[in-house]
Amino acid sequence: MEHEKRYTLQDLQTFAEFIRSKTDHKPTIGIICGTGLGGLADTVEDSVVIQYSSIPNFPVSTVKGHNSQFVIGKLRGKTVICMQGRFHLYEGYPAWKIVAPVRVMSLLGVETLFVTNAAGGINRSYNVGDVMIIKDHINFTGMAGHNPLTGPNMEEFGPRFPNMSDAYDVNLRKLAHEIAEELGFQTFIREGVYAMLCGPSFETPAELRFLQTGGADAVGMSTCPEVTAGRHCGMRTFGLTLVSNLAILGYDDCNGMPNHEEVLEAGRSREVSVQTLVANMVERIK
Repeated sequence: MEHEKRYTLQDLQTFAEFIRSKTDHKPTIGIICGTGLGGLADTVEDSVVIQYSSIPNFPVSTVKGHNSQFVIGKLRGKTVICMQGRFHLYEGYPAWKIVAPVRVMSLLGVETLFVTNAAGGINRSYNVGDVMIIKDHINFTGMAGHNPLTGPNMEEFGPRFPNMSDAYDVNLRKLAHEIAEELGFQTFIREGVYAMLCGPSFETPAELRFLQTGGADAVGMSTCPEVTAGRHCGMRTFGLTLVSNLAILGYDDCNGMPNHEEVLEAGRSREVSVQTLVANMVERIK
């Protein structure tokens, strides 16, 4: 898939027009639902569902736990567009295609982007089921050349060299902490650094210790491309990580091998809490 012809601005506008033709909703908030967290989109009211496969030339998700569709409607009085199912490098998609939905959201009028994921906890103080507010990320795939902004810059979305020092909006992070305290979630809310590797293999103990030394608190296989594209488009971005398993940092603690079913189960166990936190944030966004 790496050698496919890149989407042009006209291609992206065509995707946006297709979506507009299916709904009168005009979303201002985008939500990317991570593995095991797709239930948030099921709470959207007056919703219109658009299968990715119904959009000509649009990618589809191939991962278990991802429904591969947009859900557009009302959440706590705000108009949102949710992705139930995202795209990953390990599926064979190039980075520029992974972020096509974010650029389409921008064309639809989205100004604030929520990105959620399930990931392995590297920080030894974390527990399975903790929810980490992302304060920064380490985009190893981007550093290795899989940055979604490589190639000709689309000036219509943003500058050639976008600033990423404020990738995760500080005011949205503060709002998340305030709401978490109000809801009594303080016992499982964290704030930390998310690291992205390509996958699909889980990390070796040596790789995890390397990430820990570099300051990562959790590691996953998504999010960084979408946040990068969102910032390039001028969106405010906010990220949440569900700690779905604990990283194996030593060779003598390999009895609890990570697996995808474990990730899905962790998502089910904390799904309502994550939905409640995000829904309350959406309601109070100005």
